[in-house]
Amino acid sequence: MKLILFGPPGSGKGTQASLLAKKINVPHLSTGDILRLKLNDKDELANELSKIMSSGNLVPDSILNPIVAEKLLSSDCKNGFILDGYPRNKSQSNFLIDFLQKNKIDLDHIIDFKADTETIKNRIIQRSKIENRSDDNLEVIKTRLEKYFAETQPLAGFFRDNFEGKFFEINAMQEISKIQSEIENRLKNA
Repeated sequence: MKLILFGPPGSGKGTQASLLAKKINVPHLSTGDILRLKLNDKDELANELSKIMSSGNLVPDSILNPIVAEKLLSSDCKNGFILDGYPRNKSQSNFLIDFLQKNKIDLDHIIDFKADTETIKNRIIQRSKIENRSDDNLEVIKTRLEKYFAETQPLAGFFRDNFEGKFFEINAMQEISKIQSEIENRLKNA
């Protein structure tokens, strides 16, 4: 199964992607996790990434797109994948659609997580305390949400219009188990 998850930071898409990945036995590809792992390399690129990520800005497509493409073609993804946090802008979306077409990879579903801004902010603050993430503070959250609503949210509309029957929305304001159950039911009945 090949899925894309849309939703603002803190909407729970990462949690749901992890749960679903275990259930259907495909990798959860979180660009945030991939990039945070890269920070451990302590090289020049890791230093550049650290500055970009701690400011709340997004990693340039010229760095991110090849990393994602390489991962999608890896043997880990031969039975499917869950993309979480990618694509985030029109350029990435165009790259991904072109890449999928060239490699004859068909998406099964696109899931859009809907949650209100106050809930998102509270969830991110709680997550930062638990995970000790430097990229989760109020100023960074504000920047990330502004970028999401300006650049990423419009992509969900594009995917809704162009992947009819494969796109659905989830109320991400519910309990984790309720969201999980709703996603599994939707995938089963699609």
